[in-house]
Amino acid sequence: MNFTGTLIGAVLGMWLTHNLLGALVGGALGFMFDASRQQQRRRVPVQGGYIAPLFALIGAVAKADGRVSEAEIAIAERLMARMGLGQEDRRTAIDAFNEGKQPEFNATAVIDELRHWVGHRRDHAFPVIDVVIETVLAEGSPSPEKMALLRQLAFALRVSDMELMALMAMKGYAWNAGAGGRAYGGRANGGYVPPQRNTQGPDPYAILGIQRDADDRAIKRAYRKLISEHHPDRLGDLPDDMRRRAEARASEINAAYERIKAERGFK
Repeated sequence: MNFTGTLIGAVLGMWLTHNLLGALVGGALGFMFDASRQQQRRRVPVQGGYIAPLFALIGAVAKADGRVSEAEIAIAERLMARMGLGQEDRRTAIDAFNEGKQPEFNATAVIDELRHWVGHRRDHAFPVIDVVIETVLAEGSPSPEKMALLRQLAFALRVSDMELMALMAMKGYAWNAGAGGRAYGGRANGGYVPPQRNTQGPDPYAILGIQRDADDRAIKRAYRKLISEHHPDRLGDLPDDMRRRAEARASEINAAYERIKAERGFK
């Protein structure tokens, strides 16, 4: 944080009062000014919005295992079409995707841009992660490098491994974050266990982020929390494609809850 206001306040306080107490009071007022300016800067949207950092991260994820596949390129193209990008925004997305594929690309920087764009809106964080998951799972069970970038993004957007497991369960994949994990930005360890497609369909308990031995009260509480976070009515000016993703997630959450209720026989 810039402490210019703090220093100016301390100097003015000393000059006006000619004592240390005045300098401390002036410095405190200046610090409050600096903190306020810093908070305002954090609220300023990232220039160019989310398109450039998002597609750059998608490119980095696609390249993380050493090669970009046709399936990953196709996903990026479908995403541009679903978002209804105009010619200029589409060019921005393509350039960003190609930049993200470069070996020296710094994915941490664009993850930080996405974090600033999302702010404290967790209902915006989930659609962003959902988009990236598509590329992570483009070729089936992903490499540890791809999962590391996905977890780094989730961590930056304040989404837990348990919530990430639930998002992947909605895609039909079972993943245990505790089985052979990997530190963000670190090397994969020998115990890495990739997400596996669930042949029996999405696990309703995983979608709600609960254990199968959870009691009925815990299940209801988890459902209410999830549906409040993912409900499309809370999304405001989110782009249409991401809004549709939120609607799909809300439907998955409702379907999972109904399955559990039918299994357990409670209302």
